[in-house]
Amino acid sequence: MLSVDGTLILQIANFLVLLVVMNIILYKPIRGILAKRDEEMDSRQKMIDDYQGRVKENEEAIESGMVAARKDGYQEKESLKVQGQDEEKGVLQEAGAAVERKLTAAKQEIETKITSARETLESEISGFSDELAEKILGRSVQ
Repeated sequence: MLSVDGTLILQIANFLVLLVVMNIILYKPIRGILAKRDEEMDSRQKMIDDYQGRVKENEEAIESGMVAARKDGYQEKESLKVQGQDEEKGVLQEAGAAVERKLTAAKQEIETKITSARETLESEISGFSDELAEKILGRSVQ
C-alpha cells in the first residue's frame, strides 16, 4: 500500500527535477529540430509550389506560342496559296495571249496563202479552160 511520508515528497520533487532536466536536455532540442524541419518542409513546399507555377506559366507560354505559330503558319500558307494562284492566272493569261497571237498569225498566213493560190489559179484559169475545152471537144481551140 501507499503510505504518505517524506519519501513521497522526495519522489515528487525528484520527478519534477527530472521533468525539468529532460525538458531542457531532451524535449526542447527535439522540439527545435522538429520546428526547423517544419520550417524547412514549408520552405521547400513553397519552392515546389513556385516551380509548379513557373512550369504552368511556361506550359501556357509554350502553348500560346504554338497557337501563334500555327496561326502564322496558316496565314503564310494562305498567302503563298493566293500568291501561287495569282502567278497561275498570270501564266495562263500569258499563255492565252501567246496562243491568240499564234492563232492570229496562222490565220493571216492562211489568208495570204489562199489569196496567193487564188491569184495563181485566176492567172492560170484561161489556160485550164482552153485545155478543158480541147479535151471535151477533142480538137484544138484557139
